Amino acid sequence: MANIKSAKKRAKQAVVRNARNTSHRSMLRTAVKRILKAIEGNDVVAAEAAYKVAVPILDRYSARGLIHKNKAARHKSRINTRIKAMKAA
Repeated sequence: MANIKSAKKRAKQAVVRNARNTSHRSMLRTAVKRILKAIEGNDVVAAEAAYKVAVPILDRYSARGLIHKNKAARHKSRINTRIKAMKAA
């Protein structure tokens, strides 16, 4: 356990940040899963609506460093490709 006052404060801050990051990461994953569920159900309208909701979330948290920017780009690209393939079929 930390003995110095600043170390105690950093430990408290780490707990708060960990809780916040966990919550945000969970929200991000849920947004992506909603899109995938709509894609699996062959629901183009729902997939596009979920995609429009998820893109700003992915961008926001990649900019803040919660996930890597390439991971956000990869998610968006793969999902968009699947939605376009659904439209074509």
